[in-house]
Amino acid sequence: MSSESDRSARDAAMALMRQYGEDAAVIATLRAAEVAAMGDAEALAHWDAVIAFLETGPGEADLH
Repeated sequence: MSSESDRSARDAAMALMRQYGEDAAVIATLRAAEVAAMGDAEALAHWDAVIAFLETGPGEADLH
């Protein structure tokens, strides 16, 4: 995954965290399931990266 893709996933994860709090990973998982059902592999990779970010949590640099 490129740096731009990483940044996009991080930004999406942070937005979900702000909006949904501890339910952010659930929302991301639902969105991943939606794009998987449509067969969109690129979008699925994005949401998988968002979920991974949410599971590991933001790093110190992401909080500033």
